[in-house]
Amino acid sequence: MKQQYTAYEKLQYEEMTGAGHVIQCLKKLGVTTVFGYPGGAILPVYDALYESGLKHVLTRHEQAAIHAAEGYARASGKVGVVFATSGPGATNLVTGLADAYMDSIPLVVITGQVATPLIGKDGFQEADVVGITVPVTKHNYQVRDVNHVSRIVQEAFYIAKSGRPGPVLIDIPKDVQNAKVTSFFNEEVDIPGYKPEFVPDSMKLREVAKAISKSKRPLLYIGGGVIHSGGSDELFEFARENRIPVVSTLMGLGAYPPDDSLFLGMLGMHGTYAANMAVTECDLLLALGVRFDDRVTGKLELFSPNSKKVHIDIDSSEFHKNVTVEHPIVGDVKKALHMLLHMSIYTQTDEWLQKVKTWKEEYPLSYKQKESELKPQHVINLVSELTNGEAIVTTEVGQHQMWAAHFYKARKPRTFLTSGGLGTMGFGFPAAIGAKLAKKEELVICIAGDASFQMNIQELQTIAENNIPVKVFIINNKFLGMVRQWQEMFYENRLSESKIGSPDFVKVAEAYGVKGLRATNSTEAKQVMLEAFAYEGPVVVDFCVEEGENVFPMVPPNKGNNEMIMKRWEE
Repeated sequence: MKQQYTAYEKLQYEEMTGAGHVIQCLKKLGVTTVFGYPGGAILPVYDALYESGLKHVLTRHEQAAIHAAEGYARASGKVGVVFATSGPGATNLVTGLADAYMDSIPLVVITGQVATPLIGKDGFQEADVVGITVPVTKHNYQVRDVNHVSRIVQEAFYIAKSGRPGPVLIDIPKDVQNAKVTSFFNEEVDIPGYKPEFVPDSMKLREVAKAISKSKRPLLYIGGGVIHSGGSDELFEFARENRIPVVSTLMGLGAYPPDDSLFLGMLGMHGTYAANMAVTECDLLLALGVRFDDRVTGKLELFSPNSKKVHIDIDSSEFHKNVTVEHPIVGDVKKALHMLLHMSIYTQTDEWLQKVKTWKEEYPLSYKQKESELKPQHVINLVSELTNGEAIVTTEVGQHQMWAAHFYKARKPRTFLTSGGLGTMGFGFPAAIGAKLAKKEELVICIAGDASFQMNIQELQTIAENNIPVKVFIINNKFLGMVRQWQEMFYENRLSESKIGSPDFVKVAEAYGVKGLRATNSTEAKQVMLEAFAYEGPVVVDFCVEEGENVFPMVPPNKGNNEMIMKRWEE
């Protein structure tokens, strides 16, 4: 009797094609979940995917697929994988590639392409995806020879994950996908010229240790690189042992315990008063896994003017890009902290810590909540209290993103997932889908704005048909809130196109087969939140909040971090 094979096994044993080899490589690399949307030029890969054992999540838009893969990668630390077809399928991925590139998220994106003889001849659904994505990928490939499939897939995963993580794109023409190839998988990857430096220079670190010992006002400025390196435990030990206060970028939230007395919160445009004052007044700034971006620095000439600066990062191209530093050290942040912990450092920070404590007490993050109304800050504070900061939270982009950064107390790394560098509306909801699939046992909550949620609202179908129990909390203020805030403050209150209408989110959710709830005051907010958490399936909650609330503190354009606009909450 002739042996019967599944479609995937046939590709392995009877007629290995380039497409089948792609799937085989993914499985050997440990991939279990992929996100995507099929089309003509990628059909051979989808045919090989059939009965392969890989879980494929069919989103309703390619942009949602890549953001879901980002959420998967951000929550797990693994490489996210995306499939899309040529032309519009591939170009729909560009925003997600740029988002992953800016935030250093490891992705491997595999796109179909028109057959090799048609490339450059304006074939149906042809686009030069390699050329288009050069600025927004760590590396990209077009596979012209089926014998190179294995090598390229393995290299793509290595490049995406090693050094500073980032997205890698593989474009495969349809004829290459269909071509026959002998199965070959080499466990070793050797890329000439690509050798990321991981171990920092010990002599340079000893100079840093001396600088810390001489400093009277040292400050740790931490970013996403701490999380990527897995260095959160070493960071906590180093800060506590040397009694050095800590400020964080948006991407670094969760890397340091939010309730620790040394933690001052987020710095920058919407940073806390204590964090921004500490950056301005410190005499030694220890920057770990950061890039000194403009949302952090404010006016460059006024950024941390009294400090010597140490910058430890895996990517040497970040050194001196925006801010000149005295001690640039290339290497893995976790390894650097481990080495510093074994060096002799003696600090005297009592006066500095007292000053920092005064700043924290002078302007704490707060808000005034009446029972009959609903403040957006209160909604997010409830999320933090009811979950004890133990959930995985994704955000969209806007005012709610900043309130989430202020009031959600993420207690662990990889639990506060947000679009930092690109600031992508439409990121948070699909990212929550990916995060939930990566961390099935964790509670996953998307904090969204009424405007940004509508960017990928169609993914309600994805969570409904797959029963992915994410909780979507919409902070509904009926405006493009951050746009309105800027118009009020800097454009003489000319509210040009910032008022935005929305459908009934409860009815829309129910139309997709998703549970919908609504709250209009503080009492209802707690009740519906508890109901959402208790419900086993996906839930959308429409929190109807005050329309005119703004985000403070705020550093105005072309000002230093110590020139914040404040709001006293009793006003």
